[in-house]
Parts: sequence; C-alpha cells; structure tokens
Amino acid sequence: MQIIIKGKQMDVSPRLRQHIEHKVQRLSRLAGEDARVEVTVSEEQTRSARDRYCVQLALSHTAHPIHSEVSAANANMALDIVLNKVTAQLGHQKGRQTSRRHHDPPLKILSLSRCGDLTALGEETELQAESVEDAIEEERNEEIWSKVMEIRRIATRPMTDNEVIAQMEAHHLNFYPFFNEETGSVNVIYRLPEGGYGLLVPALEGVTE
Repeated sequence: MQIIIKGKQMDVSPRLRQHIEHKVQRLSRLAGEDARVEVTVSEEQTRSARDRYCVQLALSHTAHPIHSEVSAANANMALDIVLNKVTAQLGHQKGRQTSRRHHDPPLKILSLSRCGDLTALGEETELQAESVEDAIEEERNEEIWSKVMEIRRIATRPMTDNEVIAQMEAHHLNFYPFFNEETGSVNVIYRLPEGGYGLLVPALEGVTE
C-alpha cells in the first residue's frame, strides 16, 4: 500500500508519521495492497479546542474513491475517527459487491407509464440506472458520515436498568446500549427531552410477539 502523509500549516513529527503509517496500513485488508492513501494533517485556528486538528484521508483503490475529513482535539483522535469512517465505507462497498455477485436472478427494472402499463427497460438502461443509484448512495453515505464527529465504543455487558441509568448520569450520556437478560437482546436506554428515560427494544420485522 502506498501511503502519503502531508502536513498543512504544521510539521508532521516522525513519531506522528510512524503512528499514522501503522494505523493506515490496516486498511490494506479491505482496500488491497495496490491502494493509494493520502493523509493530510492540519492545525486550524479555531475558537474551540475540540476541533483544532483536522485529518483528511483520500483513498484511491477502486472505481469508487473514498474521501473523508474529521476535526478533533488532537491529531490521534481525528485519525482514529476518520479511519473508522473509511473502514465502514469500505465494508459497505465490499458487502454490496458481494451481494451483487451472489444475486441470482438479476433484478428487472420496470417502467410505469401514465396510463398504467408496465414495460421492461433495456439492459443498457438497467446499467445506467444502477450507476446512478450507486452515485446517489455514495453521495448520501458520505453526507451522513461527514456529520459523525465522535465514535464511542461501549461494552454491552449484562446490566440492570438502574445500573445503566447510573452510568448515564455519571458520564453525562444521552443513551446507553446494554444486554438485557429479560429480553435476551441488546437494548438501549435513552434520555427523553421532557425528562425521564425510554427503553429501545429491537424487534424482527414481520415477527409479531
């Protein structure tokens, strides 16, 4: 994997450069050894110290290049978050490609006229529609991820409601995932705007209790 590290309005220290190379190298498992990764670290003159350092990561490996940018209190934190975002996008692309390879029979796109008649579109039109759908999906995915400024990892161990609320109060959290032994699944307790708490219990779609 080709890794290019640049500093913008700051010098990248040898220690930080080595740390970035070590972290970015893990992307080769998803992107491949032929991938090219360009990482730009910059120090911005911002009012808030929470977004003082910015890390931009551009990955060229397939027909769908990935670009992501994150600001945080320090370069290491920004790097971790941007790598999580890029890894998620790579996994999404790989999963979608695998799904297409195993999809049989192929989907047939139909056109509905104003009079109510359904007609099959040609193969060339199907490919164009798929290409447009990919572009919209990639653009929407990047738009969503651009709003993710922080990623927290919370262990989902067996806990009671009172234990969860105590953790939320102690760490000033608005929600908390935990394993609920009563439901036998991962649940989420969340803080309500009007006060109090809510419990989110996952249910399989189409399955009635």
